[in-house]
Amino acid sequence: METWQKLLQTSLTRPAEVTRRFGVNPTDLEEVADRYPMRIPAYYLNLIKEVGDPIWRQAVPDAAEMSDSVCCSDPLDEENQSPVPNLVHRYPDRVLFLVSSECAMYCRFCTRKRKVGGDNMVINRQTLEQGLDYIRQHPQVRDVILSGGDPLLLSDERLEWILKELRAIPSVEIIRIGTRVPVVLPQRITIGLVRMLRRYHPLFINTHFNHPDEITETSGKACMRLADAGIPMGNQTVLLRGVNDDPQVMKRLMQKLLAIRVKPYYIYQADLVEGTDHFRTTVEEGIEVMRALRGHTSGMGVPAYVIDAPGGGGKIPILPDYLQSMGDEVVLKNYRGQTFSYTNAEVKIEENRQTAVNDHH
Repeated sequence: METWQKLLQTSLTRPAEVTRRFGVNPTDLEEVADRYPMRIPAYYLNLIKEVGDPIWRQAVPDAAEMSDSVCCSDPLDEENQSPVPNLVHRYPDRVLFLVSSECAMYCRFCTRKRKVGGDNMVINRQTLEQGLDYIRQHPQVRDVILSGGDPLLLSDERLEWILKELRAIPSVEIIRIGTRVPVVLPQRITIGLVRMLRRYHPLFINTHFNHPDEITETSGKACMRLADAGIPMGNQTVLLRGVNDDPQVMKRLMQKLLAIRVKPYYIYQADLVEGTDHFRTTVEEGIEVMRALRGHTSGMGVPAYVIDAPGGGGKIPILPDYLQSMGDEVVLKNYRGQTFSYTNAEVKIEENRQTAVNDHH
């Protein structure tokens, strides 16, 4: 058994194990953990500074999970877009392939809260073979995203088998892995794992940091070990109330991500997942976060802010109102709120000038 597997076995799985350390009554939380599984690795638990802080909120069950009357269990309609078990085919050229039913930590805001870590999410050799057969039979699929659960909780051997099978399919050009392991159990990013992964390029990894305090020396080294293997690293953040809905916190997160060679990719508006309504912010608050990023930090640190449309409609980008109006005159607003006019006549003059230069040469 590898070190990371031993560490995973020491994870806390009942509220009382956590709350006794912080002097909190666990009674109301036991029912929550019975419905929505709990697992917190000791590494991540040690990042908690106080009850209710951003790390606590992501990891520890909350009684509010049981009183959500707004959200639904499958807001993205994944089950109805699954032609075979554990494979979602929403976009024309890519599929989401669920290859693991477990996570190193069960985040309280998870999109698949309805089934991850539970008995009703069955992933085995048969379901994996069905998914691989579907991809073979649909050559329009050029991009496969491995998710779950967390694919990096699979053994190196099982994960390599999946990667090898995918690489043998001529139409598959890109493989992506979605994982929170570098954040919550960075010890899983072993030299052996990285040596294996680098054999299956082009391979991309999207991880999931939500707060600057999650970027530690240990998690940073894990990400840089992957980057050193030539694996491009992206980050998908979920906008969460009480975690990162402060524009300055989000800006610092993006800056720290770049410092560990992880490119900010998406900020998601939190999905309408049953048991997570207490995490959700308004779209207006999300736009304010984006305003605090654009122009105030490097463009490399400005991800796309998206809403994953309910009912499986896909990701829709949301932008602040930098474009004020269009027509013969385009009116723009910069990050400081200043407005500028850009006329089609000026564009035409520039085009003509460039044509004349080209003709001269």
